[in-house]
Amino acid sequence: MESPFDSHIKQNVNFSISDMTQRILCFILITGGVLTISSFVRNAPITVNTKKAIGTVIIDPGHGGNDHGAKGRFSSEKDICLAVSLKLGALISKDFPELRVLYTRTTDTYPELHDRAKFANENKGDLYLCIHVNAARGKRIASVIGYKTVTYYTGKGASRKKRTKKVPQYRYTYLPSEAKGTETYIWGAHRSEDKELAIIENAPMMQEENFEKNYGSIDVNSPEFIAISLLKTKQYFKRSATLAGFIQDEFSKVGRVDRDVRQRAIGIWVLQATAMPSVLVETGFISNPEEEDYLNSETGQDELSACMVRGLRNYLTWLEQKQQLENTPPTTATLATTHSFFEAVEDKHKQTIK
Repeated sequence: MESPFDSHIKQNVNFSISDMTQRILCFILITGGVLTISSFVRNAPITVNTKKAIGTVIIDPGHGGNDHGAKGRFSSEKDICLAVSLKLGALISKDFPELRVLYTRTTDTYPELHDRAKFANENKGDLYLCIHVNAARGKRIASVIGYKTVTYYTGKGASRKKRTKKVPQYRYTYLPSEAKGTETYIWGAHRSEDKELAIIENAPMMQEENFEKNYGSIDVNSPEFIAISLLKTKQYFKRSATLAGFIQDEFSKVGRVDRDVRQRAIGIWVLQATAMPSVLVETGFISNPEEEDYLNSETGQDELSACMVRGLRNYLTWLEQKQQLENTPPTTATLATTHSFFEAVEDKHKQTIK
């Protein structure tokens, strides 16, 4: 008569044998599939996607028309942005004739920000380059220009007394800004520490006619807007950051002060509303007399344009290599490694059931 204990052992042995059989069967099927694929790959020609990495570049000269942007001693941001942008586009067309270059403006006009984004998206841009000029306040100096007699009272009731004192009067002057260098921005919805610059950059958008119709009830600092913007830009974040890094590297090589790649929510609409990798390049500080001279010179504008084109070239090389890797089939060596892995798994399983 079979005892309950014997029955229990038998059930466990049957279960182990059944379980082992299933594992071996699964392994045979997987191994067979791997070997079949390996044979197919070994005999099949390796094809690589030869499609160009990008086809259309959108260049957006910041500001324009009645929106002058930052102002220097003798020039305005809008004019420098346009001059550099036109040189940049011409150089791209020369070095990359296969690329289509489009501008949001080619004259002293002000396309509304939603129109710039719409233009880029409708023309199926693959890259968005927004050109701007930076500005910073100089050091404030206070100098005493005289004194003013001020009357005040102390005490109360019968003890109240009239007194006077001399208060210095100051004249405040600002020394020219010493800030210099270039920095390249990508969209960063969570960054809002630079409130003053945000107000300057976004003010023209707020003053446009039909603002509510074009942009909706927008609060750039609201959690809802930030969340939506992050979702929109997540797809392009790595490419935007990579391009920005290549551009900054080129600026540094020619001796420009490298102010690094940064994130910000300034220039809000064009950076987050364009469905493509997008960067905003602050080419220099118009508030620094030395920088202003550089930004308005042919030499400076040519150098800035050349740096951005070299950065673009490095970006295209990186992008093409990335696409090539993504489109290369697995090699025989990779599949052999997979086969070895499954063998190791099965050996481990056999040891556990002994």
